[in-house]
Amino acid sequence: MASNYSQKAGLPPGTLTYLGVKPEHDIKISMIDYDESHLEMKVIEETNVLPTYHAKSTVSWINLDGVHNLDLISEIGKIFTIHPLMLEDIANTSHRPKLEEQDEHIFFTLKMLFYDESSAELSSEQVSMVLGKNYLISFQEYEADIFDQVRERIKSGSGRIRGRGADYLVYALVDAVVDSYFEIIEKLEAQVDLLEDRIQFEPDKSDFHQIMKLKKEFANIRRHISPLREALGFFEKSESKLIDVRTKYFFRDVFDHILLASDSLEASRDRLSIILDTFNSTISNRMNQVMKTLTIISTIFIPLTFIAGLYGMNFHYMPELQWKWAYPAVLGLMGIIFIGMIVYLKKRKWM
Repeated sequence: MASNYSQKAGLPPGTLTYLGVKPEHDIKISMIDYDESHLEMKVIEETNVLPTYHAKSTVSWINLDGVHNLDLISEIGKIFTIHPLMLEDIANTSHRPKLEEQDEHIFFTLKMLFYDESSAELSSEQVSMVLGKNYLISFQEYEADIFDQVRERIKSGSGRIRGRGADYLVYALVDAVVDSYFEIIEKLEAQVDLLEDRIQFEPDKSDFHQIMKLKKEFANIRRHISPLREALGFFEKSESKLIDVRTKYFFRDVFDHILLASDSLEASRDRLSIILDTFNSTISNRMNQVMKTLTIISTIFIPLTFIAGLYGMNFHYMPELQWKWAYPAVLGLMGIIFIGMIVYLKKRKWM
């Protein structure tokens, strides 16, 4: 992360510098233009057609898959008169979620999270949105996203999305992202449940690594969600003419969902802390039991070892060595001591 930021050292504010892992694919521009009675969906090959949608009264959703082509980002910025500092934040894929208002635009950025169950890895992608009058431009790092349901709603005309403005489209996209947070949290919580059950019966060293990995995943999600609460709060309080009063109620609903997700994260983190304490206690008790067993064995064999060591000394004059029944007598004495030690330890409830 630090090496990426060092690329901006000494550059003037607003200088476009791509900070991220450059994907192999070229930037793809898709467009959906709609209202209650009109729908147009297509892939934009040339940017010279974009000014047409800039001035239309219908809602135009322009989506870019990829932000590594700085010339293209700059060109789109000129077409829609996007502030250079907003363009700079779009190219910075490690930016924290935030919202900024300008006279003609509202800039909003957040993280889209993905969880690969096969590899149990959590990954993130930055999504930036520039809301203008009757249009929304969204910038994504890669082609894969979770907005297909929103596209399907627009295509089918279901719900109220076709009858509302671009601000409602922002709400729909943000709501889709927040819903995906819950799906990921639920998958991780399922792992916490399995871990909790397993540790109570058969804790293993691998469980410790699983606990620490889950704590890291929850911390990563929390790092993306916490600043998002603040940014969503701005939508509800915004006095911008780009945000319809009716849409603010929907943003309030998303804000409540974020609070619920945050509570779920905190509860899961607390559960992991308890599970870690239980794991350490179980391992410690298991070790104490082993040490107790070894101590009992050592205690029983100390007098037996003394007798065996005494008669194992190489002295010439040891009267007992000449007795006919000396060997069975010593073995019998050892047996009596062995049984006596067990009876004594059980009587004291030490074993």
